[in-house]
Amino acid sequence: MPPDQQRFREVMGRLACGVAVVTAEGPDGPAGLTTTAITSVSLEPLLLLACLDRGSRTLPALEAAGRFAVSLLREGQDDVARVFASKRPMPEKFAAALHHPEDGVPVIDGALAWLTCDVRELLPGGDHVIAIGAVTALDADPEGRPLLYFRGEFTGLHFGA
Repeated sequence: MPPDQQRFREVMGRLACGVAVVTAEGPDGPAGLTTTAITSVSLEPLLLLACLDRGSRTLPALEAAGRFAVSLLREGQDDVARVFASKRPMPEKFAAALHHPEDGVPVIDGALAWLTCDVRELLPGGDHVIAIGAVTALDADPEGRPLLYFRGEFTGLHFGA
């Protein structure tokens, strides 16, 4: 008998992941969501991937725009992660989190790092869509620590005893 979804979530919850907000500027304004499913794909060319739930309200904005941004959140931005993980209307999400345009895409203020991308491919991935983006601009704060998600909770990076 194959493992069930809940057990899969429990097991995968043992993998500490960085927390990001994916944003796009759609025809109805900015849209965004919180995700931990972000990774680099290639250095030549510079590619990254982001996984978005097929039912997300951000996916149609990303598809229409053909561009998106990834804001890698820092410790202490738990509130931003929660807002973008919520089902609030998009204008409320963006009113609750300071943001600014970078390379024509909304980026979360105070993020540890950000990248903007042109959509290269949208691939099926079960109940998600895998967006592969060609990086067009990026920046990072040389200081600070990432916000992590581990065992269903936001946490920080802790060194030593």
